[in-house]
Amino acid sequence: MPAKNLTVNRATLGHRLNYALRHPDRVPRHLARFARDLWLRRRHPDHVSYYRAVMRSDTRADAAVGSHSRERWLALGQMQFDYLLGHGLGPEHRMLEIGCGNLRGGWRFIRHLEPGHYYGIDISPDILFAAQDTVVEMGLQGRLPTLSPVRDLTLRFLPEAHFDVVHAHSVFSHSPLPVIEECLAHVGRVLAPTGWFDFTFDRTEGKEHQVLREDFYYRTETLVALAGRYGLRARFMTDWEALPHGQSKIRVTHPE
Repeated sequence: MPAKNLTVNRATLGHRLNYALRHPDRVPRHLARFARDLWLRRRHPDHVSYYRAVMRSDTRADAAVGSHSRERWLALGQMQFDYLLGHGLGPEHRMLEIGCGNLRGGWRFIRHLEPGHYYGIDISPDILFAAQDTVVEMGLQGRLPTLSPVRDLTLRFLPEAHFDVVHAHSVFSHSPLPVIEECLAHVGRVLAPTGWFDFTFDRTEGKEHQVLREDFYYRTETLVALAGRYGLRARFMTDWEALPHGQSKIRVTHPE
């Protein structure tokens, strides 16, 4: 995967025109997203309901939600699984996946963990229906996964200090800062004392910006400082950068 330009502002008109000239085959898809954005932002002024509508649209259009193809869907899920396994994810651990989607990585976690140790949440009921289909497709009913819709990321219905691993892939890359702050303000309560919370984000080293209401770009230090505001220790995961995925990763833990 070619190196990303971490200083470019993808929201500017100049960047969009230049990108269209270099990738004319992608223009129709972007125009379709732009038209959908105009329609949905009028109907759904708050971000959670807006993105819930985006997920409803994506789920109806394609089973490989979040990826360009079924092959990429499988490959990215494998990458997530291999990374956490390499960092010590054991069958005995209890895992919370925030924004579990249709279990792109989740079905592998469910298969690996002891029965009842996987808990997936998502703001989109539609994509959780697709997640149930994935459980059936992969024959994982006996692993007793829990899949729950949520209105927000306060996690208030989950038990204290219960989860050894909390995971959020491609969630904060689609979230405005108040949504991220809400999660960081509450995730420490459900995280076990020696547990960790991994999340990916779209990184910029220039001006923080967004494209439509779907893609958000943040500086690493912004998110590290936000975690610190709630008494959490955050560090940039440099070993994740070498993998072909397109996003960066931060790990959050309780202070030692």
